[in-house]
Amino acid sequence: MQEGVTDEVVLALADFANAPQFSAREKLALQFAERMVLNHHQIDDDFFRNLRREFAAAEILELGLLTGLFIGYGRLLAILDLENPAVAP
Repeated sequence: MQEGVTDEVVLALADFANAPQFSAREKLALQFAERMVLNHHQIDDDFFRNLRREFAAAEILELGLLTGLFIGYGRLLAILDLENPAVAP
């Protein structure tokens, strides 16, 4: 993917599996992130075989670490009620 993200690409994330904006490799990375968020138990041996076909071990580690980091950020923002800060009068 080129540097920068257009509104079109952001909107395509809602249905990334069918979006022509993403390569097969990018779709696999997005699927990995989605599974990490929604149901990490779906990341089984078969899924890891698919990951290893497209990504080096270091890249898989980086994907996992960054996804986990952003999941954590999102949860922290939620528990601190910072997702929708009140508008100052």
